[in-house]
Amino acid sequence: MSSHPLVLVPGLLCDQAVWHPLLAALQPQHTVHVAQHGLADSLPAMAEQILASAPPRFALAGHSMGGRVALEVWAQAPQRVSHLALLDTGFEGLAEGETGERERAGRLRLLQLARTEGMRAMAQDWARGMVHPDRLGDAPLMEGIYDMLARATPEVFAAQIGALLQRPDRSTLLASITVPTLVLCGREDSWSTLERHRDMAGRISGSTLVDVPHCGHMCTLEQPEAVSRALLAWLSDEPR
Repeated sequence: MSSHPLVLVPGLLCDQAVWHPLLAALQPQHTVHVAQHGLADSLPAMAEQILASAPPRFALAGHSMGGRVALEVWAQAPQRVSHLALLDTGFEGLAEGETGERERAGRLRLLQLARTEGMRAMAQDWARGMVHPDRLGDAPLMEGIYDMLARATPEVFAAQIGALLQRPDRSTLLASITVPTLVLCGREDSWSTLERHRDMAGRISGSTLVDVPHCGHMCTLEQPEAVSRALLAWLSDEPR
C-alpha cells in the first residue's frame, strides 16, 4: 500500500475526537493530520487554513461540514490533492425559498439555545437526530458526542453556522474532480441522505459510493470499523 499524507477535516463543532476511532487503522500506513477551523467564518477561509499547513500533496477526507471544506480545498488547489473522500456531506448551496429559510431558522435556534442554556444543552438537543435511532441508548457514544460538541464555544458555533449559511454551491465543481474519490454515507443518515450521496457520486467520474449499514450521520463514531475499511481501500488507489 502506498503511503499518503492524510488530512482529516471535522464537521460542525467537531474536533479530533470525531476521527479518533479510525486512527489506529490509518496511522500505521499514513501520516495523519486533523484540521482545526478556529474562528474561521467561511468555508473558503477554512480551506485556506488547511492549505497553509498541509504537505505539498496530500489525501483529503472531510466529514459533514468538513466535506464541504474539502470541496473548497479542491476548488482552490486541486493539484495538491491526491485523493478525496466526502463523508456524510453535501455540495449544494442554501436552498431558496421556504426550504432555505427553514434551515436558517433551525440553525439559528440551536445557536440561540447554545447562548442561553449552554453548549451541552444545545448538543443534547441537536445530536439526537445525528445518529441511528438504535444508538440513542448507547451512553458512551452519546456522551462522547455531547462532550465533543460542548468543548466548542458559542463564538465558534456562530462562525461555523455563518459559514454554512453562506456556503457556495459546488454542483458544477464535482465534474472537475479527477482523483480517486470516495463518497460515503451512513445508510440511515437523515441529515444528509443516501440519495444525495448517490447524486454526488454520479457527478464525480470514477468515484466509489459506500453506504454504511445501521449508521446515521456520525459515521466515524457509529461504525468506525466499516469507515476505516472504506478509507484504507480508497487510499490504496493510485492517483490518476
